[in-house]
Amino acid sequence: MKLGIDASTYFEVLEKGPHYSYEGKEIEPLSFLHDHNGVSIMRIRLWLDPYDKDGHPYHGGTNDWPTFLKLAKLANKDGYSVMLDFHYSDFWCDPSKQTMPKAWAGLSVDEVSDKLYQYTVETLKKCVKEKLDISYIQVGNEITNGMLWPLGKLVWHNDKEPRTGYDELSKFLKAGLKACKEIIPSAKRIIHLEKSGDYLLHQEFFDEITKRGVDFDVIGLSYYPYWHGTFEMLSKNITNLQSRFAKPVMIVETGYGFTMADFINTGNNGANLIREDFFSNPENHAYKPFPLTYEGQKDFVKGLIALSEKLHVTGIVYWEPLWLPLPGLEWASKEGEEYIHETHKPTHNEWANQCLFDYDGKATPALDEYKVR
Repeated sequence: MKLGIDASTYFEVLEKGPHYSYEGKEIEPLSFLHDHNGVSIMRIRLWLDPYDKDGHPYHGGTNDWPTFLKLAKLANKDGYSVMLDFHYSDFWCDPSKQTMPKAWAGLSVDEVSDKLYQYTVETLKKCVKEKLDISYIQVGNEITNGMLWPLGKLVWHNDKEPRTGYDELSKFLKAGLKACKEIIPSAKRIIHLEKSGDYLLHQEFFDEITKRGVDFDVIGLSYYPYWHGTFEMLSKNITNLQSRFAKPVMIVETGYGFTMADFINTGNNGANLIREDFFSNPENHAYKPFPLTYEGQKDFVKGLIALSEKLHVTGIVYWEPLWLPLPGLEWASKEGEEYIHETHKPTHNEWANQCLFDYDGKATPALDEYKVR
């Protein structure tokens, strides 16, 4: 089983002068994770135009093409193959938002499909020209509820029938998948969902796109137990997907916290997304299989790897293990928040307590478990 990391914010972190250490010695984390831990995949997200009309960056990595290219070259130099994660948006995509790129706004389904195909072809041709080692390509990011909203959104009408919107979504997926196969046929094409503990939802999704002729190579899942449930629920879903669709399964995003204490290295509130009141809020229905401590994070990583090997999962990617809480690092600038209509949120890095390095850049015990054996 292969292991990977998503390090898409790495260059914004480097601008703040981070220090990473293992057993008291300072390390360069990318080469260390590859050479010491056997991590061989770097997942890198790609946004079309993560800037406002005045050129202000959206942050969270500001992952435009130049940033992607620079990071992919660094990854290949350090021995990683790349998992290219097309969001098909100018900023973050997840189940709650799949914002249409500014340049495609107002177009029809057919016009957006054509734009998606052309953009994917042009991007992958540039990857080929730059001789990048691209081993996996995601066509969309966490598209459980569709993509390129409102055109490709999946909508519930009742709990007895599949959601509507699969015709439009499948058209977009086919356009991206076709481009991938034409330009980099060796790369495995991934369809990526979250809610990985909900096997009926996944069954519906893949039933519907399969019957519409969507041809892909790998089922990709996010697994964060806070939102997605127990190991048992995950196992049931993976087993069903493997038997029903005969496709390999990868966990392309995961993570777990080592503390719920707020960091103090920033003036921008310093609160984590996953914290004590997150679990005490009954609206969240949150689940934590282990305490959010150094040992708890270590036990989660150890348990997930053991389970994945048992289920013949082909790979795991740890999400943003290097995103330290340094002053000025943000998941979004105010301009980025405006684009996705989330201006009510603070902008600082809320994910720092999920890293494989603590607030001072010291490797957590989980790092020794996140290792190819």
